[in-house]
Amino acid sequence: MLATTIHAPGDVRLEEVPDPHVLRPTDAVVRVTAACVCGSDLWRYRGVVPVSRPSRIGHEFVGVVTEVGDEVRTVSPGDFVVAPFAYSCGTCANCRNGVQTSCVNGGFWAGRDREDLPVDGGQGEQVRVPWADGTLVRTPGTPDDALLPALLALTDVMGTGHHAAVRGGVRPGSVVAVVGDGAVGLCAVLAARRLGAERVVIFSRHPDRQDIARGFGVDDVVATRGDEGVEELRDLLGSPGADVVLEAVGNQDSLEQAVAAARPGGTVGYVGVPNGVTELPMRALFNRNVGLAGGVAPVRAYLEELLPEVLDGRLAPAAVFDRTVPLAEVAEAYAAMDRREAVKVMLRP
Repeated sequence: MLATTIHAPGDVRLEEVPDPHVLRPTDAVVRVTAACVCGSDLWRYRGVVPVSRPSRIGHEFVGVVTEVGDEVRTVSPGDFVVAPFAYSCGTCANCRNGVQTSCVNGGFWAGRDREDLPVDGGQGEQVRVPWADGTLVRTPGTPDDALLPALLALTDVMGTGHHAAVRGGVRPGSVVAVVGDGAVGLCAVLAARRLGAERVVIFSRHPDRQDIARGFGVDDVVATRGDEGVEELRDLLGSPGADVVLEAVGNQDSLEQAVAAARPGGTVGYVGVPNGVTELPMRALFNRNVGLAGGVAPVRAYLEELLPEVLDGRLAPAAVFDRTVPLAEVAEAYAAMDRREAVKVMLRP
């Protein structure tokens, strides 16, 4: 089959790799219907995260089950499924506590599992899924192509934005600020509105992303950053800051801005993958009683809650995908996102 590999910063290729097969009785094989490039993939593409050797890449996909192991009970060949960005057994203590990204038996796509067996990346034609029963969520029937972008968002960015809002404590009447206008930040806007936020402000300097944010329910946009941006936010709100700030970038500046943008006694829900964060702004957190909660999103824990709303149209995150290309053009998909010419690119094999 064909699958995406990254060889070095800026060097992404579509190459022939071995077809996946059921290797354990708890496995399934999924034929990928749609995949995408994630903002976190760009850390390796840009060389922020080192690439020491050619390796598979991609962690977001939906598709159709083609094969299952003897012990798989919840999905069957022909089922359309949504795959969260981490696979998990569903039965260990961490999974039962809703933290499937810390599954003692699980792991992440595009590597090797705990038995040192190969696990495919999501940006390819097929994927072996370890722990299929604990990982995959099937839809009732095969969805129309028009629903694919929204379903694909559930594999990562929508669930991650939701995790920021949940951990940040968004509730009816909350005033929320969002730091980061990538796909996760934009989905955090949707999540905040869904949980009843009264007012949502996003920090964004990009008109195309501002338009998506407004479509998702943002009330106000602050185009400045740092201390100036925080002061503009406070002037806009007429208060010392937001009740909840959702941080969706993951660098030192974004974290400091998020903490500064929270009112005394407020909370920062952080989900940006940390890169270059060297220290927490502990004095600001301590002096202003600002809480910090978040981390890698256990997307699997939210799928049963969010999937029905995507299927019936109540939750519509599809607009984060502003470009669709065939898998054969995956290198251009990365380049477009790196140049900020696209928010998020969907890949169709």
